[in-house]
Amino acid sequence: MGRVVITHSTYVEGLIPLLKRLAQVPGIGTITPAVISRVRGHSPALRLRVSTPITGGHKLVARRGTSAQEVFVVTDWSRERLQELVDQLLEN
Repeated sequence: MGRVVITHSTYVEGLIPLLKRLAQVPGIGTITPAVISRVRGHSPALRLRVSTPITGGHKLVARRGTSAQEVFVVTDWSRERLQELVDQLLEN
């Protein structure tokens, strides 16, 4: 069971509860939300996409409204398996 690192005061709306559910899945280690930024597009619902591999895991990008936030996940899972899990959590 992993853990979510809470270091900032601002997060994309709805992100932290989703990350806490993700951290409860065996095989998922530390989850660290990082830089939040403004984007030109608009995403009415929360979306989370596996972006690039990093040492020991993957970088994800969370989007909602006109905000985007990087999320780093430590895991040995493949990109496809992690994206499937994230999609399942977003549906619930």
